[in-house]
Amino acid sequence: MKKIIAMALLAGMTLSMTACGNEKTDDTKTDAPADEGGTQEADVKEASDGKTFTVGFDQDFPPFGYVGDDGEFTGFDIEMATECAKRMGKEIVLQPIDWDAKDMELESGTIDCIWNGFTMNGREDQYTWSDSYMDNTQVVITKKDSGITALSDLAGKIVEVQKESSAQSALEDEDHTELLASFGEFLQVAEYNTAFMDLESGAVDAIAIDIGVANFQLEGKEDDYIILDEVISSEQYAVGFLKGNEALRDEVQNTLMEMVDDGVFAEISDKYFGYDVCTLKGGEEEAATE
Repeated sequence: MKKIIAMALLAGMTLSMTACGNEKTDDTKTDAPADEGGTQEADVKEASDGKTFTVGFDQDFPPFGYVGDDGEFTGFDIEMATECAKRMGKEIVLQPIDWDAKDMELESGTIDCIWNGFTMNGREDQYTWSDSYMDNTQVVITKKDSGITALSDLAGKIVEVQKESSAQSALEDEDHTELLASFGEFLQVAEYNTAFMDLESGAVDAIAIDIGVANFQLEGKEDDYIILDEVISSEQYAVGFLKGNEALRDEVQNTLMEMVDDGVFAEISDKYFGYDVCTLKGGEEEAATE
């Protein structure tokens, strides 16, 4: 009889220990970060419930997204996205990403969209896009005393771009096969800050880059650097969402149109560019053309 009682007590203790172990495992999963960027599993779930708006961006891409003097994320697209989230009643989550991993971040649900000087040309079928909100061109920056004044002068030169950037895509398309083949070297770096340091040190002869970023970077340095008059290509910026996520795209699109109509888009644009870059047609403008 004592043996039976002892076995029953032992079984009860085993069940109790197993239950406690399971409870501890669940607590650990709740508190652990899900990725290196600091996003927690709970944050991703909350975003999918529509309470947050998580924007993926390159934090080294001024004036669209970068770290300000106060250590906070700022920039044209950052302010646009933050205002958009506020109007949608969502909490903005600014998620810096490695640009060459943007697709993985979007597909995994870590981010809700890519909003950071993101070119839609050539990528039309890869994402669900908002309407284009800004025109952009790809240009070349070089030192003023380099002797480079046209794209043809890049023959035999070392040209650098950001990896997976619009400039790289533009130079690698079939329209620029001969130009690309003429380069002495064609290098890719993780971020444009590195490219500018390479140009300054003389490690490269030129950088291919978005015109908005070029103008921002060269402010106050016009005596040392030039932007070639001859452009590589023209393109459009838009907000990219996971393919098929039309619901969130429509919500953002409608909010952007509100910002166009009440003038907030123009205010943010003027702050960073000195003029209104908007290519969206507001409600009043559309009505006037009908």
